Formats: sequence, C-alpha cells, structure tokens
Amino acid sequence: MAQEPILTARGLVKRYGRVTALNNADFDLMPGEILAVIGDNGAGKSSLIKALSGAIRPDEGEIRMNGKPVSFSSPMDARQNGIETVYQTLALSPALSIADNMFLGREIRAGGFMGKVLRKLDHKAMERIAREKLSELGLMTIQNINQAVETLSGGQRQGVAVARAAAFGSKVIILDEPTAALGVKESRKVLELIQSVRARGIPIVLISHNMPHVFEVADRIHIHRLGRRLAVIKPKDYSMSDAVALMTGAKTLDQAA
Repeated sequence: MAQEPILTARGLVKRYGRVTALNNADFDLMPGEILAVIGDNGAGKSSLIKALSGAIRPDEGEIRMNGKPVSFSSPMDARQNGIETVYQTLALSPALSIADNMFLGREIRAGGFMGKVLRKLDHKAMERIAREKLSELGLMTIQNINQAVETLSGGQRQGVAVARAAAFGSKVIILDEPTAALGVKESRKVLELIQSVRARGIPIVLISHNMPHVFEVADRIHIHRLGRRLAVIKPKDYSMSDAVALMTGAKTLDQAA
C-alpha cells in the first residue's frame, strides 16, 4: 500500500500586484522523509514555504495535512497544527537563556495560585525539558542550560532553534537555509542534527542553496521554477549539475533523465 503524504498543497496561487509568486504550485511531503526544496532566486520557493508555514495566505489553492484541508491564518496557527519553521534569522532572543528561548511563547506556568493568578513560571520544569530535548539530539556540548544564547556559536544557536522545533513540531519541521551562515565544521553538526531529527520520525522540509548538503541528506528533491513545482527527483537518479540545470532552465526533465 502506497504511503500517503503528510503535507500536501495543490494549485497554490499567490500574487503581489502584477507579480505572480506562486503559479499553480503543488507540494508533497511524505512521512519520515527529508525533502529538499531548491530553486533559483525569484522562483517562488520562499512564497511556497511561507504559505505552508502560515506566514502568508495563498490567493487560491488548497493545503492538506494528513488528508484534511487546513487553512493557516498565522505562523502560530501552523505551529498549533504541528508545523514548526526555523527561519534563517533563527528568531532567538540573544539575551535570554537557552531554556527561556526553547519555551519562548509557550512557557510552563507553576501549579496552583502562583501560576494561575500571579502567572509565575515553572523554570525548573522548563530547564529539565530543555535539557532532555538537547540531550536527545546530541546537543549537550552546551554545558549550561541557563547561559545566554548570545554566548553560543552560530552552530550551537542553530542547534537550539532546531531542538526547539523538534521539541514542539510534532508533525513537520521546515528549515530555511540552516547552514547558510555556518563554517564547514558547524554545518556538519547541523546536518547530523537534521538526520537525527528525521531518525525520530519527524519529516523535514529543507530549503537550501547548498547542493552538496542537499544531495547528502535529502531523500527527494523538489525543484521549484517560475512559481511552480517543476519536478521531484531522487538524488541517486540525478547529478548535482542536472539539478542545477533543471532549476535554472538550462535543461528540461527529458534532457536530464
């Protein structure tokens, strides 16, 4: 029996004035896979990801999750449906601790009167869960869960952002250029982190310009061109130069096959 996609989009259209960013775009994410999304600048992949993560509302088309139609009015709405997005900017608060960043916007309140009325936070519980989540993903090179995020390296910050997504993104994690600002060693750690998240059964959408990274970790590659899905290929069936040629329009699918 064929597996059903966990997240699908059909016929997405998004216009900004006279510019059509999404032109009847389709999308499929299978359970437990790493799906890379690649495309030239201006291909519309950012608009596609924003539509899937609730940052924009498409003008036309339908998004389904586990076969049921969904309509996200905001990223918070998508998050409540189990879709976590880690943007390039990471959206971390540098002055706050690792534990506080992990629970930003979903803090755990203390029990009883102190929590309900005085809104006291349960810092111990948040620290314990943050430590557990970081350990699960092999990130406990971070010694102190209470250290400020601004004291961490780029790779460690990316790790905290991914760990936060993995901790709360029960169904899908979208990663936007997670290795773009990192060196070779830190990029390697992030790729390992992505694979360990997938090993826990959470499917990942990876947006990246880095072809070696894409070909190393992706199960399938969604090629986006001129506002729509041009093709979905498997890395073992095509070369990196084929993927780039398809992405830029230098080759058609027939020529690359």
